[in-house]
Amino acid sequence: MNETPELAALLARAERVLERLEAILPAPPEAPDWHASTAFRWRRRNGRAALEAVTEPHRIRLSDLKDVDEQKRRIEQNTRQFLAGRHANNVLLTGARGTGKSSLIKALLTAHAKRGLRLIEVDKGDLIDLPDIVDLVRDRPERFILFCDDLSFEEGEAAYKALKSVLDGSVAAVADNVLIYATSNRRHLMPEYMDENLQARHVDGEVHPGEAVEEKISLSERFGLWLSFYPFSQDEYLHVVAHWLKQFKLPADAIESARGEALQWALMRGSRSGRVAWQFARDYAGRREGGE
Repeated sequence: MNETPELAALLARAERVLERLEAILPAPPEAPDWHASTAFRWRRRNGRAALEAVTEPHRIRLSDLKDVDEQKRRIEQNTRQFLAGRHANNVLLTGARGTGKSSLIKALLTAHAKRGLRLIEVDKGDLIDLPDIVDLVRDRPERFILFCDDLSFEEGEAAYKALKSVLDGSVAAVADNVLIYATSNRRHLMPEYMDENLQARHVDGEVHPGEAVEEKISLSERFGLWLSFYPFSQDEYLHVVAHWLKQFKLPADAIESARGEALQWALMRGSRSGRVAWQFARDYAGRREGGE
């Protein structure tokens, strides 16, 4: 069929519009230089997403994490199974702030990077891109932990459904070289309200949560391994302080004399945790270096 001048002009105009759209639409994410680092971040700039190598990963050792021995043992066992190609679980680390949840995941990378472990940090707002990230790494020989730090959701967030879909596998099978390790201060990742308890039903003497509670629990239950972290006792806190002061090369008498100041520091911060202990040790060691 011969094209009329009007049809030819319309098709030419449509082609120009498509060319302009292609220029502004985000291109598919490209794979990074996998040899540039053992840790990567998923970043979105100007509508374009990419994996960026972290040139200086935070190198913390498992031995630096004190008074979380059981949590350390369980997550390392899970990670070793994953690295060996055996079945392993996604992990949710929940509990008190500053107790070592994020540091434990970073320490796993330090311990096992030579065995092929890689870490990809994904912000909560970028969880909708999880399928794209999984596709990028699916055929790689390395084993990838997708690290979501300080995770929590409000009602109706798109990222909530995206994470739920990846944990379930959706229609496509989950890549066997990918696990998700997430930290949160909320055990069920979403806010819980008093009026939701009123939706509970009693059936044959058993309590059945309402639909809103069931929905919130359903996401956290998709993590096969839960690890809980608790506030430190005074002795545990002082033990961590002493460890870091020793790492900063302070003599034994200086470490012993720091106990009172360490307790005052925790009191001012309103918390006894590994993070607070590390911050005090840095301050104390820095003052000692300056002769104060």
